[in-house]
Amino acid sequence: MRYISLMNLSLENKYAVICGSTQGIGLATAIILAELGASCVLVARNEDALIRAVKELPAGHDQLHTYAVADFADTVAVEKAINKIVESQPIDILVNNSGGPQPGPITAATSADFQNAFNQHLICNHILTNAVLPGMKSSGSGRIINIISTSVKTPLPNLGVSNTIRAAVASWAKTLSNEVGRYGITVNNVLPGLTDTQRYKKLVENTSKAQNITAEKVEESLINSIPLRRIGMAEEIGNMIAFLASPAASYISGTNIPVDGGRTSAL
Repeated sequence: MRYISLMNLSLENKYAVICGSTQGIGLATAIILAELGASCVLVARNEDALIRAVKELPAGHDQLHTYAVADFADTVAVEKAINKIVESQPIDILVNNSGGPQPGPITAATSADFQNAFNQHLICNHILTNAVLPGMKSSGSGRIINIISTSVKTPLPNLGVSNTIRAAVASWAKTLSNEVGRYGITVNNVLPGLTDTQRYKKLVENTSKAQNITAEKVEESLINSIPLRRIGMAEEIGNMIAFLASPAASYISGTNIPVDGGRTSAL
């Protein structure tokens, strides 16, 4: 048996598509992948923000970073964007990431709420994955990484639609990993906990208004629910994604990995 003595995290000569990558976890992930040598294609709906984000990416002499505009509320636009990307370059790494559904109890959700979230998350993930799979199969390797939620392990209060759709994505990903593993392609889910992003700030703001307490009190309560007693950073989620994208994670597939400071109560 051959053992590798040094952990190989290099992504040189790899091409990565990172969705939802103009801010937060998506942008942090793109920066880290670029630092490890990957050429990155950023996908999001706001072209001005995409242009700014591409400029933030570190680049070596062999790296070429670019972007594609697509609104994940429009599955046709997503399909057109990814088809154009793979026409010019096979993709080695796909990071599926999209903003979460609006909060609220499941009893208040409409059928349209579920349908829209299903399209934005599972259907878009499927479209993107089907587009990159032929190139990955041809090369005999590939990484598909889905950014989901710890609700996959334990449903979260007041996130009825999100809990439902995230679980569907996790089951889709597990099924996919079983089917594509023979081609050297891994499929994994990263489950962020409370992370310092715009979505987290909105959560604090909404909770403060709903409970008529200060934002400081809301944050104190949230932090106390985390064993590590702090909110995570987007870069910490990005580090896990980068590891799963690297050669070092070649035998990890079909998993749900929380990055949450220990907050999730389930194993």
